[in-house]
Amino acid sequence: MAHSGIRTRRQVETGTMPKRVPQDAGKKPERANCERLILILGDQLDRNSAALDGFVAGRDRIVMIEATGESEHVPSHMQRTVLFLASMRHHATWLEENGFGPVRYVKLVEDGHSGALDGELARALRDVKPRSLCVVEPGEHRVKGMIQRVCDNAKVSAEWCEDRHFISTPKDFAAWAEGRKTLTMEYWYRHQRERLGILIEKGGEPVGGTWNLDAENRQSFGKGGPDPKPTPLPSAKKGDPAGWAWDGITQDVVRDVRSKLRLPGELSEGRLQWPVTHEQAAEALNHFIDHHLRHFGPYEDAMWSGEPFLYHSLLSSSLNLKLLDPRACVNAAIVAYKKGRAPLQSVEAFIRQIIGWREFIRGIYYLEGPEYELMNALNHTGNLPPCYWTGDVEMKCLRECIGSVVKHGFAHHIARLMVMGNFALLAGVHPKQVSDWFLGMFVDGVDWVTLPNALGMSQHGDGGIVGTKPYICGGAYIKKMSNFCSGCKYDPSKRTGEKACPFTTMYWDFLMRHRPTLAKNQRVNKVLGNIDRFSEEERVEIRITAERIRKQHGVSGSRSSPGWKPQ
Repeated sequence: MAHSGIRTRRQVETGTMPKRVPQDAGKKPERANCERLILILGDQLDRNSAALDGFVAGRDRIVMIEATGESEHVPSHMQRTVLFLASMRHHATWLEENGFGPVRYVKLVEDGHSGALDGELARALRDVKPRSLCVVEPGEHRVKGMIQRVCDNAKVSAEWCEDRHFISTPKDFAAWAEGRKTLTMEYWYRHQRERLGILIEKGGEPVGGTWNLDAENRQSFGKGGPDPKPTPLPSAKKGDPAGWAWDGITQDVVRDVRSKLRLPGELSEGRLQWPVTHEQAAEALNHFIDHHLRHFGPYEDAMWSGEPFLYHSLLSSSLNLKLLDPRACVNAAIVAYKKGRAPLQSVEAFIRQIIGWREFIRGIYYLEGPEYELMNALNHTGNLPPCYWTGDVEMKCLRECIGSVVKHGFAHHIARLMVMGNFALLAGVHPKQVSDWFLGMFVDGVDWVTLPNALGMSQHGDGGIVGTKPYICGGAYIKKMSNFCSGCKYDPSKRTGEKACPFTTMYWDFLMRHRPTLAKNQRVNKVLGNIDRFSEEERVEIRITAERIRKQHGVSGSRSSPGWKPQ
């Protein structure tokens, strides 16, 4: 039986050098004029970055830029901003300690800072006068366009490098997608498994006899809640459960952010629960493999009051900032399976997220291009409710999930999709407003992953490119998968009346409003027949109640309805 992992690329392990070691590492030139100016963005902290290939100290120069505009073009959670900047500063230190210095590092608080990424890049090009700008392909179309415009204005050629952190390239995905009427993640995932030899028997069949064990992974907790209790997050110092203590670099970042920005979200004093270095990210991976992987699969869709993390890996921010290599995640899970430390249903589910869904979403982002963000297939025009910035809402499930985002910058995928995303979709919020909120308020938010997940899958704004049906549910599903309905003032079984669950009311209102469109969808049209069993009086009451709910939460009305504003 073959349980092979991904063949590790050369020097992939944490802390190793890129494939070409810099020459003349001891020199620290300050003079202008260089061959290449290498721009490293905040989500490109890969120590094996293609941009570092062939680096020669004294000939090439690295620039890293902090910019207030990147935390304000969509309001960025305090923890997300601190995480990005602390990780950047730690990476800059590593670069200089390993012969890639001096790094031209532009901090938020520097005198004369323009506040904009493009402004500081233009200034760097004027000062350094390179022959070319080298940068890894950005994870956001907006940023790539910005960089290209700066280079064009400065008459400096832009050299775009492949982001080899990922297991597949946009060209790989485009080749797979060519000629297909629909793009189904499951088929991409199987293609990836076969191509990479992941959990494949010698005869080419999947280990366990099936490609996908998702049907086994929809369990909810009993009345006693999760058992065993999730193990606290790791800490780099003395096993403290609250995360990693701020070192001097992170302390400086927090001070600078607080002095320059007013941002949504909370930040616990003295500790950050998200890794800011490659070493911390490796520790977080080991913690997940040792303590939570075995329970992850069965309960990956479950929710529980007061337990926002449960058995989820919490590795998405480390992956998206390139502090952690996806190959290391896959290989660690396979080793755990081979040693009998985790069941196949959990290992397969985790690997599917890494090599399947994550790479599929990125493929969609680049295949569809910059116009994707303009899609609004359901023609939703409502405003994002103000409660999404505070968690101040009567519905217990929504309050719990948004509260986790405000406090931690995180909620796991079912809370994102079937509670917060579901409410916005049922209420008719504009999909780009939802996507922007997900981008800014989650510590793992980067456009390539957020836009297809939020606008596409969650809000069905792309009309079915990512997901074959709208991901909607009434209160009954939330009750089944959580204990959120216990103690809530609303009854998930009621469609109308004062105690009717807003999710249930708006679920049926959504189906009625979009029935002509949904009738064409084979995965949805069967449930539409239930509407015909309602009396006309009840259908009218559902519509009236749903509109009242939208107004109550600030969804309906002018586009200037209040959202988050700097305090």
